[in-house]
Formats: sequence, structure tokens, C-alpha cells
Amino acid sequence: MEKDRNDKNIGKKLDGRYEITELIGEGGMADVYRATDVVDNKTVAVKILKKEFAENEEFLRRFRNESKAIAVLSHPNIVKIFDVGFSERIQFIVMEYIDGITLNEYMEQQGQLGWKDAVHFILQILRALQHAHSKGIVHRDIKPQNIMMLRDGTIKVMDFGIAKFAREDGKTGTDKAIGTVHYISPEQARGAATDAKSDIYSVGVMLYEMLTGKKPFDTDNPVSIAVMHMQAKVPLPHTVRPDIQVGLEEIILKAMEKDPVNRYQSARDMMDDLQTFKEDPDGVFGYYPELFGGDAEEPAEDPFAEGEDDSKTRYYRPVTEESDVPAEDPYYDDADQQPYYDDEEYYDEDYDDEEYDDDDDEEEEEERKSLFVPILSAVIIVVIVVAAVLLTTVIWNMLNNGAGKRTEEQAMPSLIGMDLDEAEFQYGDRLVIKSSQEYNAETPNGKIFDQDIKEGDPVKKGDVVNVRVSMGARKVLLQDVKGWQYELAKQEILGQHLYVDKRSAFDDVVPEGAVISTVPEGPVELAPNTYVRVTVSLGKNKKSQPAPNFVGLDWELAKSMADGVGIILSKNEVDSDEKKGMVLKQDVKPNDEVQEDEIITLDVSSGQRRSQQVRVTFQIPANTSGLFHIEMYEGGVLVEQGASFNPDYAAGMTAINVEGKESTDYRAYLVNDATGAKAEIGTYHVDFSTNTVQMMSGDVAAAFKQVLVGGTPTTTPAATQPPATQPEPTTTAAPSPAETQATQPQDPAATPTE
Repeated sequence: MEKDRNDKNIGKKLDGRYEITELIGEGGMADVYRATDVVDNKTVAVKILKKEFAENEEFLRRFRNESKAIAVLSHPNIVKIFDVGFSERIQFIVMEYIDGITLNEYMEQQGQLGWKDAVHFILQILRALQHAHSKGIVHRDIKPQNIMMLRDGTIKVMDFGIAKFAREDGKTGTDKAIGTVHYISPEQARGAATDAKSDIYSVGVMLYEMLTGKKPFDTDNPVSIAVMHMQAKVPLPHTVRPDIQVGLEEIILKAMEKDPVNRYQSARDMMDDLQTFKEDPDGVFGYYPELFGGDAEEPAEDPFAEGEDDSKTRYYRPVTEESDVPAEDPYYDDADQQPYYDDEEYYDEDYDDEEYDDDDDEEEEEERKSLFVPILSAVIIVVIVVAAVLLTTVIWNMLNNGAGKRTEEQAMPSLIGMDLDEAEFQYGDRLVIKSSQEYNAETPNGKIFDQDIKEGDPVKKGDVVNVRVSMGARKVLLQDVKGWQYELAKQEILGQHLYVDKRSAFDDVVPEGAVISTVPEGPVELAPNTYVRVTVSLGKNKKSQPAPNFVGLDWELAKSMADGVGIILSKNEVDSDEKKGMVLKQDVKPNDEVQEDEIITLDVSSGQRRSQQVRVTFQIPANTSGLFHIEMYEGGVLVEQGASFNPDYAAGMTAINVEGKESTDYRAYLVNDATGAKAEIGTYHVDFSTNTVQMMSGDVAAAFKQVLVGGTPTTTPAATQPPATQPEPTTTAAPSPAETQATQPQDPAATPTE
């Protein structure tokens, strides 16, 4: 409760529709919350990646892989995924909300499970895995904590967060042994490649724990447990639970073989043996003859076979323990309950595994003889009673028909709720029933909901009764919205008084946000308030790969390399001293994951020198006051205008920045802000490659005298025109060292500005 109050995610509304209400689970890399989908008004579960892992590329990859894995799975025993969200701030998956408990919690409550319950659960888990394996996905973390159980006993396999597409070759150090250690397969513990048979091993461990109440390998040291999975012999289940059936023990041991070659090769193979075991719990498969004292070459003879031709050799052991009789199945007490798939069978309700011997056979034969006479007597009595009932019924009908002839009128029966055929069958010999069809939302299709002669009113034979037969609720038309944008399709469906059940899936053809399909598929007429499942595209399920390092390569070579691995490059030319065409920078770090068709921008050298800023300083003569500014001209064009300054506060110095790439000559002019008078200061040579300034000619003090009040300003060019009256500087007109020192002191802080 305290954590809920401090949890900043509580109360957030993700994507404007998933309002988080409660923390319901904490995992190693993500937290799970209960949330309300305010658009579809239903409860969902939202898994949010923990903040500390959001910038960890390995965890981020695993989190994204979970959504990819589940998105391609559609099975009643696998948790459904409705939506995903990946942004810079938060990463989440919206899933089906499971109102139940984990299988681990159930096992802790129950201790040892009966074989019916255990087989019931394991078959559902195997069906889920068979579906995932057929899609190339290995779960790699099968354990009771990752399996939810609904109130009706339905199993939902969750958390494909470390699922890996089996066809992918690459492995990381984290991938090598990532499953939970108590249920880890030997090859997974070694860090070797894993496939579907690794999941089979984990299922075998769970079946062992369900039936015995103990894990096959369990110590305080996880490393020791992993080593035992690789090397130690599995403790035989019957040493923990003596009454376990041999066939079930064989199934466990075969699933937990150290060498994957000796295990069940698929979930289907293990399901087949479990189904065979359900049909005959006392049968033995013969995988491990030492369990029942038999011989693999000469199996024990089946005392119950009676010459049956069975395609699989079966062995049997006598049942000696009372506990061999399984408890009633708590999940299949309703005969109307339908299995998910045709291959799922109900548990046998009645079976007999009593021990038989010769004495029992003789006693049973005598009992059958002694019961023959009373049974025959009972049959004769039943026949007599049935005959009496039939005779009474015939006489009653004859009397009623006679009364009908004497009195032609009879009471009108109620036809409401009947099918038209049913009404014709019962009353068509007395009444003429005429029908019309109308929509009626309150009456099922095909049922009579009104008659024009009230029940109980007198009618004669041959009277006409008009009835109205329901056509069900008035239908609405569901359009074919495939390819529509989801929001537009949703408004269309809701506008027809239908409900939307949104699902999401990756699709290589349908653009992101568009409708892939609907169930049912339009155009079709539906009853109002029908749910329409709308599957929306998440876009192409793009492959990802590490980004290459392009820095230092020539642009053409980088582009050729990117084309070879399916990466798109964007060129951004920048000025640089480096060789033209050299890659200087890339906007994606090397080895960061990039998706197929993702664009990487490269900064490429143009081969031209980068612009530099150089500071030109001017010494201000003493005893000068007023507001002034300096203008710099290049070839008669104004290129820079400095800020206004007051000599009284300028500490004897002012400066102006100029920008360029090569050596440039500038003319500097002093302007009196008050009068507009302008005078040339002199010419300056700026070398941007060496960041140096040289005064070629001029006199700062003289310029100040010309623009001061009372002075005579010289004729100056327009702000954007070359000076008309000033002579061009010459290379021989450089000032003397003394003059340069007086008018252009060097500024040791003058450095180029990037």
C-alpha cells in the first residue's frame, strides 16, 4: 500500500487511454499494473519497464522482444497482447488482465496435486508451447510463477520477455543461461543453444513438482542446482510419492532426460503420451522397464488385453495402494463445458482400478447368478406399468376428442415462445396459424412473440390465429473497414451501435495504425451491441542489428557498407579541414540497435575550411567622451558593425569580431552616434588560418579627432558602398613599429570563436 502511494505511475494515463490504477506485480525488469482502458471501458494489465533499465540496451531489447513474441501468438492458453508503446520516456505493453492466481500459488496451497489436476494443467501448458514452437518461438523461462490459473482451471502462459526466435543464431552472454534455475534445462545451464526441447524439460520439472510436492533438485546454492540439472540423476518420483502411476513417472523421466535427443522431441509428442495415460492410467509405456521389473526385450504380458491389437506395446503393474484412485476433477463437473480444441478430452468420470484375483472372480459370478431372478422380476413389473400408462393415455385422448365433438369451442392455447413449426405440430390440426415476421430485440430469432387471439379465449376448430415471429434484433451493417485508419474505423463501428474489441499485430503490408482485419469480416449484418474484433497494424516487424562504425571512412565506402546490411544513410556536408568526403560523425552510436530501413545521418567533410572568428581591437585615446561605434568593410561592403561604446567606460580599449575562412583585408571606420560623422581608422589584414591581425595603415586618434563635435569629418562611403575618397592601401604603406604599437596593441586573448 505504501508503495502504491509512492508509485509515480499510479494515476498516469498512457497514450491518453490506459489509466493506471494499481500495482499488481513486480518483476525483475518490469512492473505490472492494473489499468482501465477508458476507450473500450475494460480492465487491462500494463507492463512498464523499470526506469533503471530503460537506458540499458540489453533489457530494452528483451522488453521489446516480449511484445514481438506475443504479438504473433494467438492461443487460448497464452496471454493476449492488445497494444504496445515505446517512447523515450516510457515503454509498456498492454495485455489481457488475468483474474486469477499463479500456478505457483496454487501448488503451494495444495501441496501434492492429484494426477487429474496435474495432467489437466500440463496439457494446457503444452498446447500453448506447441503453438509458440510452431511460430519459431521458445519460451526459455517456463515455471509456475509465469503461469496464471483462472477460476475455472484455465491456464494462461505469460511472460515471453526472454523468448527468443529459434531461427535467430546470435546469443549474448545474458542469453546463455537466463531461465529460472530450479526449472532450467541442462543445455541452458551450460550456456549452449536452446530449442523447443528446453521448454519440454522445464515442463517435466513442473510435472514432477506438482505430483510430488517437491522440486527434483533443490539446495540453497543456485549454482549447485544448475550443476545437478547438468549432472545428477533425477530422483525417481515414486521414492517421494509411492502411489504415483508408473506411466506418469515414465512421462516425467522422459521429459527430463539430460540429453535433448532422448527427450520428447515436441510438445505434441508429450501431449500424445499424456492423452494415452488418461485413457488408461495403469498402462506403462516401457521407456524404463526397471520401474516395474520388466524387461525391455521381453515385456510382461498384458493380463487385460484380451487379444486386442494395440499399435503401442503396453505394460501393466497391479494397483495396490488405495490412493491410486484419483480424486474427482474439480474443473470438469459441467457436462456442457466445451474444450478449447478437438484434441482435448474430458477426464474419465468413472473408472475402476480395483485389484482383481481368482477369488474375487468366483464371488462375482455367484453374485451375478443370485441377482438374475430379482432383476428379471423388476423388468416384468416395469413392462406392465408402461403398458398401463399407455392404455390410460389412449383412453384419455379418446374421451377428450369425444368432448371436443360435443363442445366445438376450446380455450385458445399460448403460442408465445414457440417456434412456428412447433406450434404447427401441436395445434395445426385445430387452428389455422398464419405468421408474419418482424424484428424484435427481446425475443430470439424464430420464436413467436405475439398472437391476435388471447390465451384462454374460446376458439373453434379451423379458426385462424395470426402470430408474429421474431427476426431477432434489427440488424446493422458492418462495413468492410480493412485498410481504414483505426480511429475512423472505430467511429464507423461505434456509430452502428456495435462494440470495438481492439487488438494489435505487426504486419509487413498494412501501414501502422491501419486496420488489418475484423472479426466478423464486413460487409455483414449484425445484431446491435455485437462486439467486433478489430486488429490494428503495428507496422512492419522490422529486424534490428548493431549499427556499424562509419566515422573515419570515405562517404562512398560507408554508403556501400550500409547498402550491404540494409541501412539507409543521410549525408550532411559540413566545413572541415579534413579530406573531402570523410565521415566525421554519425547520429547513432556504433553497436546501438537499429531497425531495418532506419536512417542514420552522417556528417561528411566538404573539404572547405571552417569559418573562424577573429577579434580586432582598437585603442581609444584619452580625454574622449561621447557614444561611438566601429564599422568594418570588405571590398566596400559593410560586413560587421560593432556595439556603441563610451570612451569614459571602455577602459581605453574596444573591439569587434570578424568571421571568415581565408586571409582578408578590412577597412575600419569610426562613427559618432550623435552626429553621424564618420572617419576612416585604417586598413587591417586578418589571417583566419593563424588567427592573427595586422594593422596595415591608419590612425585611431586622428579618426576620433575628425568625428568629435567641432571637428571636420572626412568624406566617407555609404554603409554598403566602397569608400570613394579613401586611397586603397598598399603593401608598402605599413605603419612603423612604433605607430603600430600606439594604435594597434596586440590582444593576447584574441582567439577565434567557434
